[in-house]
Amino acid sequence: MTPGLEGQVLMGGKALFPPLRLELAPGGWTSLLGPSGVGKSTLLRLLAGLPIGGSFSGRILNPAPVALMAQDPCLLPWLTVRQNAALGARLRGERTDPGRLDTILTRAGLADHAAKYPAALSGGQRQRVALARTLMEDRALVLLDEPFSALDAGMRLAMQDLACALLTGRTVLMVTHDPAEAARLSDRILLLQGPGKGLSRIDAPGTPAPRAPSDPGVLACQARLLTLLVEGAGP
Repeated sequence: MTPGLEGQVLMGGKALFPPLRLELAPGGWTSLLGPSGVGKSTLLRLLAGLPIGGSFSGRILNPAPVALMAQDPCLLPWLTVRQNAALGARLRGERTDPGRLDTILTRAGLADHAAKYPAALSGGQRQRVALARTLMEDRALVLLDEPFSALDAGMRLAMQDLACALLTGRTVLMVTHDPAEAARLSDRILLLQGPGKGLSRIDAPGTPAPRAPSDPGVLACQARLLTLLVEGAGP
């Protein structure tokens, strides 16, 4: 079964977006862009089985458990970086794979911070811990809500490459406000706009991801997305 959903969300009795059908390409990376408040994170929460603060009329097609990285890192302050990254297995009473954990922490630039607590970390470091925790989960469907937004340019590219490598073969849905990020990582790109427009598909570059930021296809896709986002934000 292809994961996705179809239906409509009401907030305060008003439609957040028109009835839509969202289908995720199995084993592919889908990016979802759109103005703030249009319902992108709401779609992620629905797929993750979380409350949305409104009502949903429709059906959710989600055949498997998911891994979700929310906008807030949600680190437990009494656990170290290493313990936070391995939290999923701990909560399920499972044994953590120490080799995989070491590899992810090292590639995320967190090996030297593994014994630190969240209070001693920068915002970007906390976001990297949340990403490491998500990458530790062995899930077929991975939901990412602006996973690289707090990182500087160099670290952002490195973490995009890491996520792309470790999530190969998984079905990924990423919410982002960054057209360059969507153009660099995506197999499919979706644009969600206001109540009168809904969901539309934008062609992604045809080359394998992750693509070089200077790739002509990435730059062309980035420009098209930026134009559509600016036009959609207009009166």
